[in-house]
Amino acid sequence: MIFKRQKYLDKLIAGQGNGLVKIVTGGHRCGKSFLLFNIFHKHLISNGVSEDHILELSLDDRKSKPLRDPDALLAYIDERVNQDGRTYYVILDEIQFVEDFVEVLLSLMHTPNVEVYVSGSNSKFLSKDVVTEFRGRGDEIRVWPLSFAEYYEELGGDRTMAWREYYTFGGLPQVALIKEHEKKIEFLQGMYELTYLRDIIERNHLRNAEGMRQLVQILSSGIGASTNPKRISNTFLSVEGVNISHNTVKEYIGYLQDAFHIEEALRYDVKGRKYIGSESKYYFGDMGLRGAILNFRQQEENHIMENVIYNELRMRGFLVDVGMIESWKKDANNHNVRRNLEIDFVANKGNQRYYIQSAFAINNDEKKEQEEASLKAIKDAFKRVVVLHDDIMPYHDDNGFLIIGLIDFLLNPNSLDL
Repeated sequence: MIFKRQKYLDKLIAGQGNGLVKIVTGGHRCGKSFLLFNIFHKHLISNGVSEDHILELSLDDRKSKPLRDPDALLAYIDERVNQDGRTYYVILDEIQFVEDFVEVLLSLMHTPNVEVYVSGSNSKFLSKDVVTEFRGRGDEIRVWPLSFAEYYEELGGDRTMAWREYYTFGGLPQVALIKEHEKKIEFLQGMYELTYLRDIIERNHLRNAEGMRQLVQILSSGIGASTNPKRISNTFLSVEGVNISHNTVKEYIGYLQDAFHIEEALRYDVKGRKYIGSESKYYFGDMGLRGAILNFRQQEENHIMENVIYNELRMRGFLVDVGMIESWKKDANNHNVRRNLEIDFVANKGNQRYYIQSAFAINNDEKKEQEEASLKAIKDAFKRVVVLHDDIMPYHDDNGFLIIGLIDFLLNPNSLDL
């Protein structure tokens, strides 16, 4: 069974001949290598590219260690690229293992008839080195773990059971193909400890490895909750009896973001049209890895649902913030009382914007009013959506809000526009 990853293949195809280095990023084991070396490779062959015009290197492989020297790598490629008028496809997996790799990529860009594709499991090289040095000459393609739609397309079965498997064990392709739950858990725990955590600790030369481990546990326990480095620092002191400064916590969070392990959603004042810098929310890129961090003890489906919706919006190309809006309500004495209401997600892409609430259950009118109060307080004309856990037929309520079930939202790429 092969997951097609069609969306990412389409982006690779669209980038052919654009004169840019195609930079494929994403966390460990999310499918970058398979995308490049299998799916894209087969596409090239089926479209008439010969095998000797496809140069592929896995630079994290011990056998490739000599080629981590930039001059040796360039010489290796130069020897294999002939000026025969046909295009060569140079595919370099885990490019961050090469010293001075930015200079290597700049040199390859100046080589005639060469299309360059690179991948990396750490965003630090992309955000700081490539973007700065390339000045618009790099084309990033972010690869995520399987979306629920990708997962269900191949595995099928009962939708509710598929959702349970997905939110418990996540969307890493290798995990999805393992049948036994015990084996899935074993793989995820080993993946977290031996790949993600070890890579973060070693790459950043952390002296307090236990502090990083505890930080990840704190963030895993608090998905969907607003926090900040100072509050987390206080948690370390009060719960663990460990004194870690908020600056260190902030630095460690940055390392987790660089590794595509978590993402930060900033708080945005919808009415004032500005960011509120006091607190943020942190969401995990894969729910299986998040479960492994907590030994699968903390499986609150409402919080996991919120995290999955966030990831789905990001996979669809949206920039996502947590919205805040001021509202006024009469109290028991008929006095106006100001309230700050939260909108789970403000999703932006170009001139598109959607306000989205994640609602695990709406059992009565009071709960409905509570979930929709923030959406009603918004005065602009952008679309408002409530995603319910219940498997319901999508409809528009009396306020004009789209009400849609979680699984329909996840399976339909155009669900926001129903």
